[in-house]
Amino acid sequence: MTARTASAASSVPSSEPGSEPSSEPGSARPSRRAVLAGAGAGALAATVLPSAAAYAAGPADGPSLGEYDVVVVGSGASGMTAALTAAKRGLSVLVVEKAPTFGGSAARSGAGIWLPNNSVILGAGVPDTPAKAAQYLSAVVGNGSSADRQAAFLANGPRMLDFVMANSPLRFRFMDGYSDYYPNLPGGLPNGRSIEPDQIDGNILGAELAHLNPAYMPVPAGMVVFSQDYKWLNLAAVSAKGLAVSTECLARGTAAALCGQKPLTMGQALATGLRAGLIRAGVPVWLNSPLVDLVQEGGAVTGVVVEKEGVRGVVRARKGVVIGSGGFEHNAEMRTQYQQQPIGTQWSVGAKENTGDGIKAGQRAGAALALMEDAWWGPSIPLPNEPYFCLAERTLPGGLMVNAKGARFVNEAAPYSDVVHVMYEKDRGATGSHIPAWLIVDQNYRNKYLFKDILPTFVFPDSWYQAGAAKKAWTWDALANQIGVPAAALRSTLNRFNAQAWSGTDPDFHRGDTAYDHYYTDPGVTPNSCLAPIWAPPFYAFKIVPGDLGTKGGIVTDARARALRADGSVIRGLWAAGNASAAVMGHSYAGAGSTIGPAMTFGYVAANDIADGT
Repeated sequence: MTARTASAASSVPSSEPGSEPSSEPGSARPSRRAVLAGAGAGALAATVLPSAAAYAAGPADGPSLGEYDVVVVGSGASGMTAALTAAKRGLSVLVVEKAPTFGGSAARSGAGIWLPNNSVILGAGVPDTPAKAAQYLSAVVGNGSSADRQAAFLANGPRMLDFVMANSPLRFRFMDGYSDYYPNLPGGLPNGRSIEPDQIDGNILGAELAHLNPAYMPVPAGMVVFSQDYKWLNLAAVSAKGLAVSTECLARGTAAALCGQKPLTMGQALATGLRAGLIRAGVPVWLNSPLVDLVQEGGAVTGVVVEKEGVRGVVRARKGVVIGSGGFEHNAEMRTQYQQQPIGTQWSVGAKENTGDGIKAGQRAGAALALMEDAWWGPSIPLPNEPYFCLAERTLPGGLMVNAKGARFVNEAAPYSDVVHVMYEKDRGATGSHIPAWLIVDQNYRNKYLFKDILPTFVFPDSWYQAGAAKKAWTWDALANQIGVPAAALRSTLNRFNAQAWSGTDPDFHRGDTAYDHYYTDPGVTPNSCLAPIWAPPFYAFKIVPGDLGTKGGIVTDARARALRADGSVIRGLWAAGNASAAVMGHSYAGAGSTIGPAMTFGYVAANDIADGT
């Protein structure tokens, strides 16, 4: 019997969709009578346990649901990377997932991954060095995270990527030209350091593909689109290269269909590839199995309490628990407690199951929390069904953002997190002055560029207007009246902006001063591809609120991803990664993929630390 078979022999196999049934000797399911008896005891315990303390192990905790070396909470990028690493280090591993799907927020995302000095970018000729990367990260993050954690990320990121490629079907592409977000800082690279998953065939998962968390924005039917392609798809109506990229996306889709493939890219590819790696490594993933709490014995975390198939029970973790359960973006109470108003769970595009369960469990176990006031922000339009996270739309020439006074207040092309930070800073003490803000464009803009998934010249859905997310008028004054700003102020703002657009300079907010500013723009517009006048009626305005990709505050960890108490001491048996931990990026954002890159890296770090047993 292998080490993994022996250590998992007491586990309960899952028969639910999306989990592999165990074929290991000795892993038979307990009788229904035993399970029901244990469930009754577990339910009784649940009614008397104090909410402020982690579970203490004991017979009243409910039935044993198995024992593994490592239990990973969450099946997003950090959790699946941790589980894959631990399994390949010879440990028995279980992943427990609250959702009925796997992949978390990573599966919904564009899956940019920011990893300096990785083999993919070096192979593409990117002139990165460890010294440049360290200089840049320090300049961006400052004291927002510890120097040793930053060093651990930079050292382990490339190793993690090579490990993932060696142990899963995932391959990656350099996002050529997607600039670091602050390329003018020391060590910044105007051509970028970000990568994304290459195309993968969903058929490799078989029936398990049905349990993949859907994408936030599905790829158009019949096409294979990478994150990097969207820059050009936005310009397909006005750019020869945009048209060529659109044709290439269609050709890829056609080729995949002819081969009988289910082509996946971006977050769908990332989650699929990691899940395939877990299947190959024999790691079970229990879906619909939320974390209830952590089990502690003698000051150490020794397992988890989970709900599975209606039964609350304990899964023992002989060597450790890794919390990779995501942030708390969909927990209104926590957002109200920790974050500035106005805030809304309905403005986040993070996975809906992310309600801070792992963070709260870690806190009950004694973990310190940090960065709880912050998130991976982005200006977003609160559309009727879900928010739309604006990237290109606020950067393309022919648009600007105004506050309640009808005045510009920010470089619209700045990194998305920075734009929301400015919104909050300027709204502080004058509630309603900058939240909501309004993105204003004209018909000339609409004739040229894709907006969300609405083709140029096509009308916006009536539901956008009915929800108050969009406004339309034939004059500046009429638009000002619709969005509730002073008409004279808006006229003055637009006249000044138009004059600057004609000259190609923005002395007010320096839009177009960096390579990042120009990424989502129209190179056919001169002298500044970020700037064009707003003159052609009708005019449109879109409500802008502080949306996010997820929260970035959570359990404080060290360079080994170990959970720490407020006094800096280590909580034995507990590790955390991804958005359940306080971000190594601090309050900033180094480049595209600054969420997923560190999430995967510290999942890898955590698992290796557990395996090393130091």
